[in-house]
Amino acid sequence: MTTPEADQSQAPRPEERLEQAVRTAEQALIEYEIAVETFRVEVENFARLHEQRLGPLYTRIEELDAEIAEAKAARSGDPEDIRRAAEARARVMPMPGVEELLHGWMDGDGLFPEAVAMLTDQPVRPPQRVRPSEEARKLYRELARKAHPDLAQEEAEQKRREEFLSRVNAAYARGDETLLRELAEEWAAGPVPPERRPSPAEELYARLEWLAQRKELLTFVARELEEGAIAGMLRLAPDDPDGLLDEIADRLRADIAQREAELAALLGQA
Repeated sequence: MTTPEADQSQAPRPEERLEQAVRTAEQALIEYEIAVETFRVEVENFARLHEQRLGPLYTRIEELDAEIAEAKAARSGDPEDIRRAAEARARVMPMPGVEELLHGWMDGDGLFPEAVAMLTDQPVRPPQRVRPSEEARKLYRELARKAHPDLAQEEAEQKRREEFLSRVNAAYARGDETLLRELAEEWAAGPVPPERRPSPAEELYARLEWLAQRKELLTFVARELEEGAIAGMLRLAPDDPDGLLDEIADRLRADIAQREAELAALLGQA
């Protein structure tokens, strides 16, 4: 038979259920952050690849449209044709901005061989992966779960985790499995974070409120990514995004050929 004192010593503290709720919310937020960051990297890498492979083709189409409009204006002399030609030329990206568009596909000496090959239907070196490998994803998720700053209460430990996780994010964005493995070893050998001390109920409530706000922010970021054009393209071909780019490139090359023929006819008539 237990005494009232023993029953009281075994009764759960009032903060225990609140602490459990905070821990559950923290883990849920970390998993959500991992999912959003994984998707963000996929979208960002695909956007970069889209610009690298299709940027020169879009630029060529804009240039041809401007030349066609100028040729028509030169033949007719009509003020409306002249206005259209000026608008078409204005839409062509000026040379200082082309390098930014192509992300390293051209420099001061002109287009790199990869870009020239794209425009002349020659073989091109395989592009970088659209997504990090499965092993890189696995390593990233494990490190993000272990080292996430939200698991620390002390300011110094939070800062250490933030700095470490920024290196993890950079390695994951590049799909660098070797560096991710090295970072996993570094974390395993690092200092063991101190045991989390029970927080007063007021701090736990504040923590839950912050977690809810963070979740709301991530939901906004995820929605922005989902509604973007690049994410829409990824949804069209989730298993073969490279193939989708190939299809678009083929259509663009056909458009270029049609415009080149139209321009040649106009210049020939002139």
